[in-house]
Amino acid sequence: MATQDALIAIKRTRTASVPNASRARNALRYMATLWLCAAALGQLIFASYIVSLYGRSMLDDAPERWNEVMNRGFVAGDHLFNWVLGLHLMMALAITVGGLLQLIPWLRRYARAFHRWNGRLYLLLASGMAVGGLSLIWIRGGAAGDLPQHLGTSLNALLIAWFVVMAWRNARAGRIDAHRVWALRLFLAVSGVWFFRIGLMLWLALNQAPVGFDPKTFTGPILTTLAFAQTLLPLTVLELYLRASAGRQPRMQWMVSGLLAALTLATLAGIAAAAMILWLPYLPP
Repeated sequence: MATQDALIAIKRTRTASVPNASRARNALRYMATLWLCAAALGQLIFASYIVSLYGRSMLDDAPERWNEVMNRGFVAGDHLFNWVLGLHLMMALAITVGGLLQLIPWLRRYARAFHRWNGRLYLLLASGMAVGGLSLIWIRGGAAGDLPQHLGTSLNALLIAWFVVMAWRNARAGRIDAHRVWALRLFLAVSGVWFFRIGLMLWLALNQAPVGFDPKTFTGPILTTLAFAQTLLPLTVLELYLRASAGRQPRMQWMVSGLLAALTLATLAGIAAAAMILWLPYLPP
């Protein structure tokens, strides 16, 4: 009798755990989608800002307006690196929009040719941006920040190059699941500049002052932290999400869901702060 009661208790426990596991997986998927929608909104606002400020400046033949928001953006007489920077900015626009299109499931499923060619262009642009960014920092010189920040940005560029190679190799080999994982890593690494901006604007909004850095020299511990966190923090969260999705541990799935919920709120707050301080003032009324 005791054995029968024990078997009934085990069966009830397993039955109860199935809905809980399903809810945990659904919550994880929902929070990941919610964060992605928030990020997409912020990146589209950022893309509009690039068009409005940098694109219009180029069309009006007034690239000196770049210096309103960028240290040594336009340097008179430095024709080569002015063109490199202009191309870098236009690639940032194309890669922002192209990256978001790559993440739409409907396009992957029903517009495979577009997904493949847009993906190839994305990999090419990501490679060009990585090389261009490194050249602007280490060859042209004069970029904002100090050596630790330049190292953090260079780490971002090197990881982009690595992720490009791995995403391409896995796609060519037909390892689609592995390709998607490397493509997600690439998307987050390419978004590093965007993460830096919303992170810094959120920090300023919370403190109501430039705490932890000197706004004149643009140096300080918080900027060094952001220079590395812009890449490493999103990639760490992605790895946690991938492990939680692949595993069968509802507790871990709930924890990662909670983390994604907190990051979604932080992302939205950072987007709002960046939009008000950086982007909206340069958008057409």
